[in-house]
Amino acid sequence: MSKLVTIFGGSGFVGRYIARHLAQEGWRVRVAVRRPNEAIFVRPYGVVGQVEPILCNIRNDGSVAAAMQGADAVVNCVGILNESGKNSFEAVQTEGAERVARIAAGQGIARMVQLSAIGADAESDSDYSRSKGLGEAAVLKFMPDAVILRPSVIFGAEDQFFNRFAGMARMGPILPIAAGDTRFQPVYVDDVAKAAVKAVTGDAAPGVYELGGPEIKTMRALIAQMLDVISRRRVVVNMPFWMAGIMAFSFDMLQAASFGLISNGVLTRDQLRNLRRDNVVADDAKGFADLDIAPVAMESVLPEYLWRFRPSGQYDALQKSASNLRT
Repeated sequence: MSKLVTIFGGSGFVGRYIARHLAQEGWRVRVAVRRPNEAIFVRPYGVVGQVEPILCNIRNDGSVAAAMQGADAVVNCVGILNESGKNSFEAVQTEGAERVARIAAGQGIARMVQLSAIGADAESDSDYSRSKGLGEAAVLKFMPDAVILRPSVIFGAEDQFFNRFAGMARMGPILPIAAGDTRFQPVYVDDVAKAAVKAVTGDAAPGVYELGGPEIKTMRALIAQMLDVISRRRVVVNMPFWMAGIMAFSFDMLQAASFGLISNGVLTRDQLRNLRRDNVVADDAKGFADLDIAPVAMESVLPEYLWRFRPSGQYDALQKSASNLRT
């Protein structure tokens, strides 16, 4: 019988790629999510019955235990960028990670993969990074042979980075950004998934891996590359941190005043704290080279999904060509 893996958050941005790859490797895949009826799209990743979404709340012991019953490996992809209601950073990224590791150890599951982030630090002034760091420590306490993956900002068709800024670029001639000089090392989502698969199949040694793409660029340079891909000229304005702080505070207060009905999907104060630090792979960290994976460059992927933000969409290149014809 083929082996079974439970992927917590397996219908999310990264989780769905991991689920697809593991299904292709012949694994049976449980996609543990809060709303399984919204994760039905994962079923065609394998043959009938091979990939199944199931109900799970990572904040509940019984729910997590049931989701991984009989599994040979577990992958935890659950994470949030903004707190809302009971889904706080501590509840999801610290206590949730601890719960998965503790119950996996109790059930005798051999392998665990934890999706973290570059910058994870139990002493960080950012709630997001601190909860990630504490989550890593909790995982290693119960599953010392776990593989922890720390990607930089992740890009891909469903990303919340390039898609967000490309959408903003359609709204007017000025594109405001914060932390224009902060450096990032964007990594392709499929490469992160490949790293997770190697960990699940036992082809990666236990430990922490920092995952970054082949290029390191500032925020301003990334936005310029994005604008070039979508064929739009915009005045990029780098807001000073004090101005960005006022904007982040305003959006946070709007979310609080609406009791969470209006979510701050623009910029939070906690995100701004993270943006003050470079988000690149450390010189002494294990990474893609140790996993025998050659990361994909942005220029070969961005046009595949950002074309819809061009002035003429998929016909933009054709329209440019036609405009050059002599009458």
